[in-house]
Amino acid sequence: MKIIVLNCGSSSIKYQLFEMPQVEVLAKGIVDKVGLKGALIKHERNDGKELKVEGEILDHKSGIEYLLGVLTDSEFGSLKSLKDIDAVGHRVVHGAEDFSGSVAITHEVIRALEISTDLAPLHNPPNLKGIYAMQQLLPDVPQAGVFDTAFHQTMPEYSYLYGIPYSLYEKHKIRRYGFHGTSHKYVSARACEILGEDIATKKIVTCHLGNGASMAAILYGKSVDTSMGMTPIEGVMMGTRCGDLDVGALFHIINKEDISSKIANTLVNKFSGVLGVSGVSSDMRDVKKAADEGNHRAKMALQMYAYRVKKYIGAYAAAMGGVDIIVFTGGIGENDCDTRAKVIEGLEFLGVDFDFELNKGLRGKEVVLTSPSSKVKVLVVPTNEEMMIAKDTYNIVTGN
Repeated sequence: MKIIVLNCGSSSIKYQLFEMPQVEVLAKGIVDKVGLKGALIKHERNDGKELKVEGEILDHKSGIEYLLGVLTDSEFGSLKSLKDIDAVGHRVVHGAEDFSGSVAITHEVIRALEISTDLAPLHNPPNLKGIYAMQQLLPDVPQAGVFDTAFHQTMPEYSYLYGIPYSLYEKHKIRRYGFHGTSHKYVSARACEILGEDIATKKIVTCHLGNGASMAAILYGKSVDTSMGMTPIEGVMMGTRCGDLDVGALFHIINKEDISSKIANTLVNKFSGVLGVSGVSSDMRDVKKAADEGNHRAKMALQMYAYRVKKYIGAYAAAMGGVDIIVFTGGIGENDCDTRAKVIEGLEFLGVDFDFELNKGLRGKEVVLTSPSSKVKVLVVPTNEEMMIAKDTYNIVTGN
């Protein structure tokens, strides 16, 4: 069975073509700068054959038409025709309280997503555009939605509610939802596979660290807390997002700077975090270079980033009554050995015997970074959200 996995952003469409149930990636790529000048598609087949084409791609439907054309191309494609496509799986960022797991896309599901777009105005609309496009282009092919928020629907009420009037939760569903759920689910399960442990007996803290970053407390296989909230702004400091911030401080900024709520939202989403503190970049590599050259603000940004991740590990260990496994994933978690070292340093009291030498220079590999005798195991597990989406789509379509 051949399944296309789509991750539609505001101006991009990431895709992978899987052969299931073998979980073999036949091709992958990205349609970039959708609706913008310089739009292009980058495509790579599993045998290494690559294609890059620039052209006018006005909208998501046009972009998907492009990628379907490439996938069926006689020279660069992996399909003889569009009839070879058996299903489409979509990454959907926000499922609100409606979805605690992946689902087949129906008219009712689409309507629920349309109603909840105000909870994720930057993410759900492009996700829906991908669904609409596939309905038009491949009307007879079943589709599935896999939600970033679904894994965190197991959080208890005392964990997801905010300390605001309860009527606002009842009226507007203002609560913690959490994101990166597909990643947290995958890496926690994979870590236990690597260690030969039963996830149903383990207390795990997962650290998805990238330009967007979130933490999760996973107790016996279920998410019981996570750092991102109703929106992806809350939690640890990120590339351009501020993370945890005193609401009163935000009101103070709005009043002092005389800015609108819309501008304030842009400020905490796009111009804060590592970028805002360092004044250099949201890219850790650039910030590290500046720090090595003596830039104080760059050094401070790196310290703040690691410190806040460390604080969440401690908080989640307290919430779960201990921790057995700590997992690093995401672009920074998988590739930045310095950040991992800064986060773990000082956690010996939890029972972490970290191998700092093994950690040095390690990038993008599955590895256990603690000694065999370490009470708490620390691992790097590269995330694979696309594979999880393909598996869930396969299970939905086949009824498994």
